Amino acid sequence: MDLIKKLSVAASVVALSASFASAQTTTLRIQTHYGPEQTSGKLAQQFVDNVQTMSNGEIQIEMFFSSSVVGSVETFDAASTGILDCDMTGGGYQTGKNPAFQFVGDIMGGYDDPYQQLSWLYYGGGLEAAQELYNKYGMQLVGWWVYGQESLSSKTPITGVDDLQGWKFRSPPGMETKIFEKLGAVPVVMDFTEVFTAIETGIIDAADYSGLANNESIGLYDLVKYANYPGFHSQPSDHLACNKSVWDAMPEHHRTIMNVAMESLALRTALQFQVLNTEAAARLREAGVTLSAWSEEDRQKFRTAAQQTWPEFATSPEAEALVQSHLNYLGQLGLVSE
Repeated sequence: MDLIKKLSVAASVVALSASFASAQTTTLRIQTHYGPEQTSGKLAQQFVDNVQTMSNGEIQIEMFFSSSVVGSVETFDAASTGILDCDMTGGGYQTGKNPAFQFVGDIMGGYDDPYQQLSWLYYGGGLEAAQELYNKYGMQLVGWWVYGQESLSSKTPITGVDDLQGWKFRSPPGMETKIFEKLGAVPVVMDFTEVFTAIETGIIDAADYSGLANNESIGLYDLVKYANYPGFHSQPSDHLACNKSVWDAMPEHHRTIMNVAMESLALRTALQFQVLNTEAAARLREAGVTLSAWSEEDRQKFRTAAQQTWPEFATSPEAEALVQSHLNYLGQLGLVSE
């Protein structure tokens, strides 16, 4: 009897050892530009928690917040060269590498809300088109998280295209300046750290910074009393992109967990910022800030100017392919003319 018990225990140990041996583990080092205290930083941490829970601990993620390993613009290269495993910033940082990244970072004037933009990625052929670009640089695009349309903030009313004539505003460099110039505005490229002084001294009348809730949080509406809401001009997409060799080496069920967790992050991000912006709009109106919703006609004028500008930046085969993919899908949605 003792022998039978010993053999049974031995068999159990062997089976358990085989089970542990067959378990596959993945360890990922990911950097984001968001701080852990920010809304997006908290959402990123929730993504980490979801992945580790769904994988029963088989996937372990070390998240580096606030670009603590390398600069934000260097995160992509750090992941592609193995310093990190994944980049959780955004494609817009890589336009110097290839202009095509403009059209996965912020197409500008394209989609009305995050859901339309995400539907292009998942159901409009966007992921396949973007994947070719990412793979060219040794990276795998896992997914997007899009927080929604940004709002412009101004010292003067901003009710439509007519109000843009001679309108001096802080703009980031690149495609945005060309689009607004076509509509009669005067973009002034400057770092956002200079905006408050520039508004106070009259160098500029307005600023393009972020969404309504973010603009409120930094005190921008203590200086200016006009904004457009909902936004129409800029809807940046943050991405999760991983070193392709690392990604390909992951077991299939780990890749599936990462994909599903990103889809969850995308939905939660869009929903949470929708709530935050709605709450900010109510507070700002009560505080005397005038919020203007642009007419569909004026929004279409902006889209037309953007559509005219896209080819000016689509100077690589990958960029041309992405622009055409967007145009095809925007046409299906009725947001651009055929």
